[in-house]
Amino acid sequence: MPPESEEFLMTKNHLNISIIGAGTIGTALGNIIAETGLHRIKLLSIEEQVVNSINSIGINTKYFPTLHLHPSLKATTETEQIKGSDIIFLAIPSVVLMDYMASIRSHIPVTATLVNLAKGFGSEHKTIIYCLKETFPNPLCSMKGPSFAREIINRVPTGFTIGCLDPIVGDGLSAVFNGTSIFIDRSDDIEGVELLSILKNIYAICLGIVDAHFNSPNIRFLVLTKAFNEMRKILLHFNGKEETIFKYCGYGDFTLTALNDLSRNRTLGLLIGKGFFTEHVSHELVLEGKVAVNVFYEEISKILDIRQEFPIIGELYKVFNTEYDVSAFVSNLLVF
Repeated sequence: MPPESEEFLMTKNHLNISIIGAGTIGTALGNIIAETGLHRIKLLSIEEQVVNSINSIGINTKYFPTLHLHPSLKATTETEQIKGSDIIFLAIPSVVLMDYMASIRSHIPVTATLVNLAKGFGSEHKTIIYCLKETFPNPLCSMKGPSFAREIINRVPTGFTIGCLDPIVGDGLSAVFNGTSIFIDRSDDIEGVELLSILKNIYAICLGIVDAHFNSPNIRFLVLTKAFNEMRKILLHFNGKEETIFKYCGYGDFTLTALNDLSRNRTLGLLIGKGFFTEHVSHELVLEGKVAVNVFYEEISKILDIRQEFPIIGELYKVFNTEYDVSAFVSNLLVF
C-alpha cells in the first residue's frame, strides 16, 4: 500500500478529482461533486465533441443536451491531465476498462484512489477490482448502487455502497459526497460489491421475461424472491459476505434494475419474453447480463449441479445457448 494512501484523502481540503468517462454516470457524478465548490474536478473523454460542448457552452450535448452543468466542471481529451489526481473514478464500460487503464498507466499517480463505477467483468472473467489489484498498486474502491444518472444529475437522493478494504480511504471517499444528494453506505467486502453489480443484471433479465408473460404482482414477487435468494447463494459461493446483499449495491441495485423499464437488462428480458430477441438486438444493446450468465454457469457447473442449486441461471443459460421455448420459462422455474 502506498505510504500516503491512509492519510491523503483526510488531510487535503481540496482534492484533485478525475473522472474517466464523460457519459451519463461520469457527467452526473462530476456535476454533483462540482456543485460542492470544494474540489477541482475534470472529466476525461475520448469524445472530442463532448469535451468541446462541455468546455464551450457548459452542456454535454450528447448525453444531457438540455441541462446546464456547473461552470467549474471541465473536460479534456488529454490523458496526461490525470497526473496529480487524488481520486480517479472509472466510468467507462467494463469491456474496455482494463485495456484503457493499461494505455494510460504512466499518467496515473500511485497514490490516487481508483474508484470503479463500471458493472461487469474485467479481463479473463475476473472482477474489475481483482484485475486492478493485479495491475496497479493504488488504493482501490468499488462504488455501486441503484443509480440512474438522469436522476443523479437532477439531485434526486441516491444511494451508493462504497466497497473498500482500507477504512480511512473509504472515509475520505465518502466525505467527497458530504452535503450532496448522494447517500453512502460502506462495506469491506469489495469483491462482494463487485459481484452483486454483475449478478443483478442476470436476474433483471429473468424478471423481464416474467413480466413479458404475466402482468401479475403475485408471480413477479414470487420470482423476485427466488432470484434474490439465488443471488445470495452465488455471493456466498464466491466468498462474499451475506450482509453485503442488504446494502445499496445489493437489494437496492437489484430491484432498481429488475423492476424499472429504464434498465437495459430488464429490457432484454422483456424482448426475450415477447419473442423479439435477435442477434441484432444482442449486438446493439450493452448486455452485461448475457455475458454474466455464461460466465457464472460455466464456473459453478464445474463443481455443482447448477440445475438443482441455481435454476434461474440454468434456465437463462438455455435461453441464450439453445433452441428454447420461452413460454415455458416461468413454469420451469416453479418446479424448484
